[in-house]
Amino acid sequence: MAVKYDKLFHLLIDKKISNAQLAEKAGVSANIITRLKRDQYVAMESIEKICFALDCRVDDILEFTK
Repeated sequence: MAVKYDKLFHLLIDKKISNAQLAEKAGVSANIITRLKRDQYVAMESIEKICFALDCRVDDILEFTK
């Protein structure tokens, strides 16, 4: 099962937040943002920080696909 982060990037567009602003606000590295763009594994700790920064739930930013 794979993880897609398309919802996250749509949310960022809706909230007019850049990738760099997200990284700073969530306290994650630019490498984490790159991994998200590539739909690669990201630790739950980082996902939690992003959700806290965006005031959203996990299912608002990611989805599982086959």
